[in-house]
Amino acid sequence: MTLERNGSSLVPAATVNPARTGTRRWSRRRGVVGVFSALAVVAFAGALVAPTGVALAEQAPEESPDSAYSVALADTQNLTVTVEGAPITPAVRGTFEVYVKPKPVPVPAPAAASGSSDESSGSGPLFYTGGGAPAEWMAAAGIAESDWGYVDYIVSKESGWNPNATNSSSGACGLVQALPCSKVPGNGYDPVDNLRWANGYATGRYGSWAGAHAFWTNNHWW
Repeated sequence: MTLERNGSSLVPAATVNPARTGTRRWSRRRGVVGVFSALAVVAFAGALVAPTGVALAEQAPEESPDSAYSVALADTQNLTVTVEGAPITPAVRGTFEVYVKPKPVPVPAPAAASGSSDESSGSGPLFYTGGGAPAEWMAAAGIAESDWGYVDYIVSKESGWNPNATNSSSGACGLVQALPCSKVPGNGYDPVDNLRWANGYATGRYGSWAGAHAFWTNNHWW
């Protein structure tokens, strides 16, 4: 009789059941395979979870403060270079006004009229160069034509009808030798201004040109 080991004891070979022995071996194999399978599933699950866990554990990077370069880059205008004929949208910019204080315009000096006096400026008298005739001057001065004979007599004696006649000693000027010359409104050397003043002087002092003529013939001055 042949003895076989069954567990911890020896039993006769005839009493060992072959089918039972095969079942035990298959159970051991399944147990080993199950352990390895469980380890493989755990390893696979760890591989899937590990990146997510690491990602969750990492801290979010802090935002770096704006640098001078980044600020300047944001403010830089976008320039568009296109071929000829392509439309370019103009940039919209704010408007502003610049006030420039205007320079004062110089006031031109009034032009001196022909025959006007310039004695007060110290440059000497402005002599008359306008031309004309005694009749025209007396008419322009407002002297009645009936008095022209008296006027002609006095003016001929005083200046010889020279509008620019001047008395070197007294300073009397003009056709009727007004004294002083500055009392003639306008210019004492202008014949019209001189005769206009003389018309008022003759009527005011002597009552008329006839009275002025009579005084002159008696005194040789008026």
